Amino acid sequence: MKSRKELKQAYAQMKHPIGVYQVKNLTNGMLFIGSSLNLPAMWNRLRMQLKSGTHTNKSLQEDWDQFGEDHFLFEVLEEVQQDEDRDYSRDLTALENLYLESLQPFAPRGYNRPPRR
Repeated sequence: MKSRKELKQAYAQMKHPIGVYQVKNLTNGMLFIGSSLNLPAMWNRLRMQLKSGTHTNKSLQEDWDQFGEDHFLFEVLEEVQQDEDRDYSRDLTALENLYLESLQPFAPRGYNRPPRR
């Protein structure tokens, strides 16, 4: 059996799905767009923050509190293929910005904050 240290090292070396996601309110259609280097971990983090009432996006938190988890859907909009060992942060930021520009998930249609100009 592997030690805890070995298990942690193995987990750190795993390639996790990375990409752009949306959280969709199924009641009113509002969207929250984001990106992550670890999509499953991001969904867990978002759910925990929302369940505990600590998410920093006040509008999203209010709607979660009002409608409940069953009225929200987490969807991967686009997954980035990882073909080499490198930092994909810039790629994700650019891809997220494309989705923000195309979907315009800003008030009153969404939860994201508009980009600063």
